[in-house]
Amino acid sequence: MKYLVTGAAGFIGTNFVYHMLEKHPDDLIVGIDNLSYAGNIKNLDEAQKNSNFVFRKADITDTEAMTSLFKEFGFDYVVNFAAQTHVDRSITDPGIFVRTNVLGTQILLDCARKFGIRRFHQIGTDEVYGDLPLEATDKFFVETLPLKASSPYSASKAGADLLALSYHRTFGLSVTVSRCSNNYGPFQFPEKLIPLMLINAMNDRELPVYGNGMNVRDWLYVEDHCEAVDLILHKGRDGEIYNVGGHNEMHNIDIVKIILGELGKPESLIKYVTDRKGHDLRYAIDPTKINGELGWLPKTKFADGIKSTIHWYVDNKAWWEEIVSGEYREYYKKMYENR
Repeated sequence: MKYLVTGAAGFIGTNFVYHMLEKHPDDLIVGIDNLSYAGNIKNLDEAQKNSNFVFRKADITDTEAMTSLFKEFGFDYVVNFAAQTHVDRSITDPGIFVRTNVLGTQILLDCARKFGIRRFHQIGTDEVYGDLPLEATDKFFVETLPLKASSPYSASKAGADLLALSYHRTFGLSVTVSRCSNNYGPFQFPEKLIPLMLINAMNDRELPVYGNGMNVRDWLYVEDHCEAVDLILHKGRDGEIYNVGGHNEMHNIDIVKIILGELGKPESLIKYVTDRKGHDLRYAIDPTKINGELGWLPKTKFADGIKSTIHWYVDNKAWWEEIVSGEYREYYKKMYENR
């Protein structure tokens, strides 16, 4: 089998490449990435030693490049991780999110139709459902909920999901969609909560926490997510949406305190800053459907996953030190200083 993995040098895409090389050692994995700020080719150093992995620098919004790629390899499966994903950046510049997340997905879908792939899997997000009240602890995101995106990011991802599903109904393309909760683990770009707090704590810098830190997220270890996607890709039902989460709900401030405690750093490093515009209160996924149909449940307890993640960042200082210089430093100042 031949797989196209888009966004392969990003956080989840990188982990998925390694998952596939281990679980499907006889198949060809072709990874592409435009290597924008969040794509790091060094993530794939070990993968490129494997003869069953090929990397190409390419942008999913480039129709000519995508057509050429599909023609060259004759893919059986496409897994679309490629996306602009950071809510704060979408508030600053919505246009790039629409271009990448919606137009890029449409171009990939057209290529998938033209070259007759077996299945197109769209990586979505639970943020398309909006949010849940903090006090409504008995309510969860299910696949049948109406979409109620809160940010340009989640709106663009909702658009991509709907576009993919429309290609199944209108053109008969084999499509599945998964919507996951917040991922964490190795290789995550340091603009996201856990690596941001980790790196700041290691450097004895202030930890900027939005609002009062009581917003709730449902945390999913990245390898558990990769296993779910692999399962949906091969055994999921055509035209179906699967929510991927694990009832690992945590207040943001509690995550921050766990990180500080694990690193032996004082809570005095916490700095509460002006809240994000339109900040969603609570995300919580009900994984009943994927568990009932495909037998999936996350294997990693949060207590174990967060320790493993912290240790990875401690052990891979050279990886993130290079990232947090240059353009990222200017972005950090813009987002968190003087708030």
